[in-house]
Amino acid sequence: MRALIQRVSEASVTVDDEITGEIGAGLLILICAMQGDSEAEADTLAAKISKLRIFQDEAGKMNRSVLDISGAALVVSQFTLAADTRRGNRPGFSTAARPEDGKRLYEYFAEQLRALAVPVATGRFGADMKVRLLNDGPVTIWMDTDDR
Repeated sequence: MRALIQRVSEASVTVDDEITGEIGAGLLILICAMQGDSEAEADTLAAKISKLRIFQDEAGKMNRSVLDISGAALVVSQFTLAADTRRGNRPGFSTAARPEDGKRLYEYFAEQLRALAVPVATGRFGADMKVRLLNDGPVTIWMDTDDR
């Protein structure tokens, strides 16, 4: 699985002029299931992200997690994280999981974060979404379970 994590002061996602999810301080997590991914990859990412120390402590050092700050996560599916740009000018997405697997793993990932005591809001899988965020830092982290 791939995730692009952004530390935010606030974030929201809108589908058809309706806000489907919004958070205050926390993490915007764009997530993509890849072919061959399973619940094990979602478990790994959820555990790592929930403890990722990218929020400032009293000394101004990135030393606190989303749990430490009582923050939340806005989880948005984004299959374009699977983009292969090695050939030509049009990205290929053939390495992304099939939609039914992607949806299942996206929902499972969000549930795993909730199980780890992170409040979670979500977008809508497969929808045309408008994402608003106030990036804090900016701090943006790329994670891929294949990089382990």
